[in-house]
Amino acid sequence: MTAAVFFGCTFIAFGPALALYIFTIATEPLRIIFLIVGAFFWLVSLLLSSLVWFMAGTIADNKDGPIQKYLLIFGVLVSVLIQEMFRFAYYRLLKKANEGLKGINPDETVPSMRLLAYVSGLGFGIMSGVFSFVNTLSDSLGPGTVGIHGDSPQFFLNSAFMTLVIVLLHMFWGIVFFDGCEKKKWHALLVVLLTHLLVSALTFISPHYGINLVSAYMIMVLMGIWAFFVAGGSCRSLKLCLLCQDKDFLLFSQRSR
Repeated sequence: MTAAVFFGCTFIAFGPALALYIFTIATEPLRIIFLIVGAFFWLVSLLLSSLVWFMAGTIADNKDGPIQKYLLIFGVLVSVLIQEMFRFAYYRLLKKANEGLKGINPDETVPSMRLLAYVSGLGFGIMSGVFSFVNTLSDSLGPGTVGIHGDSPQFFLNSAFMTLVIVLLHMFWGIVFFDGCEKKKWHALLVVLLTHLLVSALTFISPHYGINLVSAYMIMVLMGIWAFFVAGGSCRSLKLCLLCQDKDFLLFSQRSR
């Protein structure tokens, strides 16, 4: 049973991301590189967040009680801010790289910023999901019985669905964030930051899985719709895609702007 839980939760959390990688990224070496660099940027943001958390814990002298609660809230706030700072830094790096490629060889087709936003967002999401869920997955292999002390027996399943939300949200956040930077729509960056903080804050009420999962999925759907239209989608293209009549796949055949 533990193996079934392990593989089931793994494919729930990372199945969609794996499918996106196989069908839209794996065939293009340049996209794989951008994905790995995006994941690396998220790792560096995690390292800085860990240093801040370590220093805050040292200053607080690792005291128990209410101070730990406030430290946790502070850590989440700082972590989200650092992640979005590194998302902006990665955007600036990709922007400079694109301009450099165009300057070296104007005839060469370079990836569009929309495509790079999708790839980098997926890199952020995959690495974030791996680090947030890998310890839980290892515990799902046993030994032990979930819920034996009155906790929810659906802990692993709920954690898998929450990880899936985070992975997809990072992808949507990346698309909306890059578009906001390109068009100087700073309110879009603010929305990304606030929704990221909100979804992170929902984990504080983790025993109430119905509330945090439904809220997180509602945010994911809204951000997904926004990202779809920002990436150049329309009701007509969605209809053609669902009917398998779209010959110009939205992300796979994205032309450089």
